[in-house]
Amino acid sequence: MPTLVATALTLALLGQGVALSQPDPSRTQRGRPTPPATVPVAGASPSTDAVFTIGPEDVLGILFWRDQEMSGDVTVRPDGMITLSLIRDVKAAGLTPAQLADRIQEAVREYITDASVTVVVRQMNSRKVFITGEVARPGAYPLGSSSMTVMQLIAVAGGLNEFAEGGSISIMRVEAGKTRTFAFDYNNVAKGRKPEQNMVLKPGDTVVVPER
Repeated sequence: MPTLVATALTLALLGQGVALSQPDPSRTQRGRPTPPATVPVAGASPSTDAVFTIGPEDVLGILFWRDQEMSGDVTVRPDGMITLSLIRDVKAAGLTPAQLADRIQEAVREYITDASVTVVVRQMNSRKVFITGEVARPGAYPLGSSSMTVMQLIAVAGGLNEFAEGGSISIMRVEAGKTRTFAFDYNNVAKGRKPEQNMVLKPGDTVVVPER
């Protein structure tokens, strides 16, 4: 009997030792603090960041972790630059939010050694489509983060004028330095025919509505 009791005590002590040796996942490794889970990664979202490049008139949130004074919103100027304290002008146009965050973080390193920078897209004003010719309100219209078809753009522009040639509308798109033209027949599409012509527009597309 004493032998059995001693064996049980030994096994219990060994079990406690194993449990104590296991790392606690809730603890942060000493000397390597991590940002709170609520701090976003660079970019507005993985899907946006993968395809979106910053352009003039976009509004960006520049967030410095644990440094509210350095954080703030900026608008990309027509020359593609933004202005920040300490490092002044930074080229933003043509970069993804993640790339811009890396560039800012590298630039401020000599002033803030442990800087952690996040770039969030507040407004996508550089994503625009254009409509010209016989519509009520020709001009540039922002796409933002949503999609827009030809019919939707015509509606946003106030619809066709009385003298518009709806059957000969064209969409001009520049790809790889070359201009492609797509036909659009307003009357047919409005009646449910040729729905493939009601294409989703891309930034920079121009819809031309000729006069009869």
